[in-house]
Amino acid sequence: MKVIEITKKKDIKKFIDFPNKLYKDNLYFVPCIFIDEMNNLNPKKNPAYQYSETKLFLAYEGKKIVGRICGLINHAYNEKRNVNQIRFCRFDVIDDIEVTKALIGAVMDWGRSRGIYQMIGPIGFSDLDKQGMLVEGFTEMSNSLTLYNHEYYVKHLEQLGFRKDADWMEYQVFAPKEMNERISKLSDVIQRRYGYKVVRVKNGKEAKPYTHAAFNLINEAFEPLYGVVKLNDKQIEESIKQFVALVNFEYCYLITDKNDTMIGFGVLTPTINNALRKSRGRLFPFGLFRVLHDLKQNEVLDMYILAVKPEYQNLGVNALILCEGIKSAIKHGVKYAETGPELETNHSVRDQWKEFETRQHRRRRSWIIDFK
Repeated sequence: MKVIEITKKKDIKKFIDFPNKLYKDNLYFVPCIFIDEMNNLNPKKNPAYQYSETKLFLAYEGKKIVGRICGLINHAYNEKRNVNQIRFCRFDVIDDIEVTKALIGAVMDWGRSRGIYQMIGPIGFSDLDKQGMLVEGFTEMSNSLTLYNHEYYVKHLEQLGFRKDADWMEYQVFAPKEMNERISKLSDVIQRRYGYKVVRVKNGKEAKPYTHAAFNLINEAFEPLYGVVKLNDKQIEESIKQFVALVNFEYCYLITDKNDTMIGFGVLTPTINNALRKSRGRLFPFGLFRVLHDLKQNEVLDMYILAVKPEYQNLGVNALILCEGIKSAIKHGVKYAETGPELETNHSVRDQWKEFETRQHRRRRSWIIDFK
């Protein structure tokens, strides 16, 4: 078995495709969008390389790939938090501790060469990247926003001395059959008291005037969270292209104050799990049609983003967004929505589901280890 650093496009394609082969017969794995991942790992196309650098490694047994890992140094986060850390992400491996040890060792060696002796992960370039190793919920369907991994990954890292650094929780939030009268009245009171407005947009053209404000709001709202760095202007531009293409605007809710300034928004989308599984993450030649088909169904939604300006986070904006979401869910017969990963310590976010029937079905973890 050997571990090699890769840089050529043909090898990066193998790197991205390895999870599809590893999880070929798995009922719960959802592939990434292949072309997006190619762009993510291309310094010429991913603006996050303005403050990050990476190394990609593949593990081989003979000619067979048995593991992969990405080492990542996020200089912006290290400076922001006054830490000196290297990250790992895009980690997948067969059930062989020696392969895991060799892959982690390759990233550690790079860290040592740069004077870094602490590693966290799996965590990527930014908060919009997939993060957190699954530690609970191995028999739950994954989705396009999150990572899936076998249970033995956890045992491997524990055996190598990794410890918990942060956990995220995920929920299924079940749609009520009728509008909650208390929430409806609360929504009306909040709008009258504070002068908030609910803005609904029907398409990308109507959404365009709000998109940059939305991502600037994300930078404000998520700034204190674990692993987060500010999205730069080019990242915002690329994110707008990706997100607008996947948004069903029936589930897009914008909140403005009395001066018509955006103070919060929420975006959900019908899940595209089935489309990605059938196409192994490829959009061409038929994957895009499958994605577009899935975006028209309403049974299961994925919560992409819910963000509120910090100074408004306890002033009812979340309640307005949730109220609008409930109306859409009832109208279209939604069964439930899946939250994204929510930090275990972020009680203000997790507490907002108290009014709903929920099921906490997944937990994921960022690990940390000190090495010499």
